[in-house]
Amino acid sequence: MGKWLRRIRGAIGIGFTWAIAWGAVGSVPRWLFGFNTDVPFPLVFGVLGFIAGVTFSGLLMLTEGRRGFDQMRLSRFAAWGAVGGLLLSAIFTRAASLGWSDVLVIAPTFAVASAICASGSLALARRAGMRELPDDSGDIAAAELIDREPRRLI
Repeated sequence: MGKWLRRIRGAIGIGFTWAIAWGAVGSVPRWLFGFNTDVPFPLVFGVLGFIAGVTFSGLLMLTEGRRGFDQMRLSRFAAWGAVGGLLLSAIFTRAASLGWSDVLVIAPTFAVASAICASGSLALARRAGMRELPDDSGDIAAAELIDREPRRLI
C-alpha cells in the first residue's frame, strides 16, 4: 500500500509543479497584450497544467513504472509528455465542444507544452537524485547510523 501512496503523492507533486509552470506561461498574455477576462488566464492554465501533469504521471507509471529516472532517455520522456498533452487536448476539446479548427491549434500546443514540462521534470528529478547520492569514497563504515543505533560487527 505504501508504494501506491508514494506514486499518488508523486503524481500530485508533478501536477502541482506543472500547474505552476503553466500558470506562469498563462500570465504572459495579460502582461504582453493586456487581456482582462472573467477568469484569469494563469488560473485556467494552472488547472490545465495540473491535469496534464497528473495525466502524464499516470501514463508514465503505466508504461515506464519499473525504470528509474537514471535509466530513462530524455527523448522518450518528452514523447510520453507529448502523448499526455494530446490526451489532455482530446478531453478538453471534447468537453468544450470545440470545432476541428480549434482542435488543430490546441492539440499541438498542449503536446509541445507537455513535452517541455516532461523534459524539465526529468531534469529536475535527475538533479535531485544526484544531490541525494552519497559521495563515492567507498567508506561504508563511515556512514551515519540511524537513531544512534549501535554498530554491529559481523
